[in-house]
Amino acid sequence: MSELADKIITGNRRAVAKAITLIESSRTDHQEKAQKLLNKLLPHTGKGLRLGLTGIPGVGKSTFIESFGKLLTGQGLKVAVLAVDPSSKITGGSILGDKTRMEELARDPNAFIRPTPSKGTLGGIARYTREAMMILEAAGYDVIIIETVGVGQSEVAVHDMVDMFLLLLSPGGGDELQGIKRGIMELADIVIINKADGDFENAAGLAAGDVKNALHLMRQKSENWVVKTLKTSAINNQGIDEVWQAVCDYKEAMQTSGEFDAKRAEQEIDNIWKELNEFLTSEVKTRQKSEIKTLEKAVKDKSITPLEAAKTLYESLIKPVKKH
Repeated sequence: MSELADKIITGNRRAVAKAITLIESSRTDHQEKAQKLLNKLLPHTGKGLRLGLTGIPGVGKSTFIESFGKLLTGQGLKVAVLAVDPSSKITGGSILGDKTRMEELARDPNAFIRPTPSKGTLGGIARYTREAMMILEAAGYDVIIIETVGVGQSEVAVHDMVDMFLLLLSPGGGDELQGIKRGIMELADIVIINKADGDFENAAGLAAGDVKNALHLMRQKSENWVVKTLKTSAINNQGIDEVWQAVCDYKEAMQTSGEFDAKRAEQEIDNIWKELNEFLTSEVKTRQKSEIKTLEKAVKDKSITPLEAAKTLYESLIKPVKKH
């Protein structure tokens, strides 16, 4: 693990890929090695800018990320993309494979793209996405983008692990906004109307106006930042530099106010309880296999409620602790 950590710190791409594969493994011995590795990398983490990006399918997320990523690598920055994909129930692997949809960026030596299977985790966010970000930061990546599957629970999970949240919309005007939940709009720090070109240019202007009106009616997320609405044409590389400037403005405003570091600290504390929940669930499933089958059958037969079954499993888990 020390040798692997040293290679990661020097920016070795093969070592980075190997480390992320290690932390995604469900094998107990691999998890133990992964924790040792992360502990060695910890002093080298925290320097990257973490961006979350989402939008409904077909809005052009991958095209936008490729255009955005190439702009940043052109400025000498290292960019990493963690594209959280739905998992195949057959193989457990990623279905979409974003690496094949960002061909130019994937060939860039200053870019690293990793499709990450969600493995059924609620919201489509891989359990170890946060640890993957730590590895990438230790490897010297300046900007880390987490692309989610679409609009849903995954956005809430992403929002809780990034510094800034970007929402992509199509030039659909009011009809588009009706399909976006208010809660998702409230999470955004920048709203981007993509595909603002050709026949859609006027529609993009109308959509931007609708978004601004909608945001005006919502409570401001931070007293240090007013959510911006921008128009882009990712396929034509138009408006991408304005998005990056807005991201830089956001970072400066948040760091100056102290909100940037405060938000990160809060996220780290919150992650303790998320990890504890994952750990306890895993332990129950491992230790109480026979009891689980009995309780599941009882729930199916309507003999007991799911709440009662959960409480029974909880009691059986803490009983040894009480005796001790």
